[in-house]
Amino acid sequence: MHITVAGLGVSGVPAARALAGLGARVTVVNSSDGERERAQAAELEQWAAARSASREGGGGRRAGVTVRLGDGDTLPEGTELVVTTPGWKPTSPLFLAAEQAGVPVWGDVELAWRLRGRDGRKAAPWLAVTGTNGKTTTVQMLASILKAAGLRTAAVGNIGVPLVDVVLGEGREDATSYDVLAVELSSYQLHWAPSVRAHSAAVLNLAPDHLDWHGSMEAYAAAKGRIYEGNTVACVYNVADPVTEDLVRAADVEEGCRAIGFTLGAPGPSQLGVVEGILVDRAFVEDRHRQAQELAEVSDITPAAPHNIANALAAAALARAFGVPATAVRDGLRAFHPDAHRIQHIADIAGVTYIDDSKATNTHAAEASLAAYEHIVWIAGGLAKGATFDELVRKSAERLRAVVLIGADRALIREALVRHAPDVPVVDLDRTDTGAMSEAVREATRLAETGDTVLLAPACASMDMFVNYNKRGDAFADAVGELAANGH
Repeated sequence: MHITVAGLGVSGVPAARALAGLGARVTVVNSSDGERERAQAAELEQWAAARSASREGGGGRRAGVTVRLGDGDTLPEGTELVVTTPGWKPTSPLFLAAEQAGVPVWGDVELAWRLRGRDGRKAAPWLAVTGTNGKTTTVQMLASILKAAGLRTAAVGNIGVPLVDVVLGEGREDATSYDVLAVELSSYQLHWAPSVRAHSAAVLNLAPDHLDWHGSMEAYAAAKGRIYEGNTVACVYNVADPVTEDLVRAADVEEGCRAIGFTLGAPGPSQLGVVEGILVDRAFVEDRHRQAQELAEVSDITPAAPHNIANALAAAALARAFGVPATAVRDGLRAFHPDAHRIQHIADIAGVTYIDDSKATNTHAAEASLAAYEHIVWIAGGLAKGATFDELVRKSAERLRAVVLIGADRALIREALVRHAPDVPVVDLDRTDTGAMSEAVREATRLAETGDTVLLAPACASMDMFVNYNKRGDAFADAVGELAANGH
């Protein structure tokens, strides 16, 4: 087949290699034509040439890859299938041209799903996770629990591990063979993955995000809800977020698949929840109306913030759906430690705690972060991405000792503070250079009192000042380190 791959990058290059390795003629198109893209293109074409040369003598299928930079709108002549990377909008001219030509469009996840189990090899079932926030942490927790149960697994997908690479290694008698996969899926990926059928799946939460890509909240929710389609054992939903349960009700699942809720309160039948500091399962027990199974203690979760406890419950529900024993849930949660910049404790200095939650790039994530602490000096701001901040400020006002604002769209947060927290002191730093973080931390320290938390939870994207949220979090940690070094 002649297959066009839309986009280079983390998932485009593996998709092109996989397809070429299977004998397809591959054209990769990419709108940008920068130094990075040229280097990727040269590496990919060299790989294809070397692979073809090695196969010519043995009569193997030639691997052919052509990369076309600077033009992502035109459908290459003769294209029989388009495989797109996440991020390309459905309204892109390339896809409109494909639709007019009757050419199907798959995402990289759809491709991986169709390649799984090829040549009769055993395909590992997928335990899938999506949601506006908490996906990566939940998938990592799930993988930790599955490993504690002695299962061969990996956290893959939107987390940064290409699914195509993983599924092509399934079934071998080596370390690449898996019993089950913990799969993070974004709304972008789910939009282009109509065939995916998970063993069990969870939608953690839903809040407005990526609406410029999907076009509406309804379309965004529908993309998320695709994760439940065809589930065989469990559809896991958030009791506190009724929209997630609505998505379960709307899904076409296999006969016998169950709706399993998770809640920070006491669980009802077919739910997991919390009772007096204990994570409790009333879903995967013999008599869920009269019995409950202790899984772990809240203290086994790091950090034990409310939204992270919810992540742990969702991970536990998926693991239990796969038959994992209660002891593995406890051991897996104890062994898990979140990635940097996710409610990361940086230091305690002069009675003040410094927390880096730079990953809180939208209002929903920031709200969860702010809810975890009682008295807060909040560092916020960046690129709002069309967000509004009234509800966030209104819900969090009682916890705010003071606020330090940075970034291009800080005025939007300042205006919400005027409306809903007029008595909270605000420092507005009129600068967007990377050095602004040091000044923000110094101002936050000046405003903090003993027992307070200085919390970086920006509620905004980072690209106005930093390359990504990781660099923003690093700048915060460096600034706190300077404080400690100077004896503050």
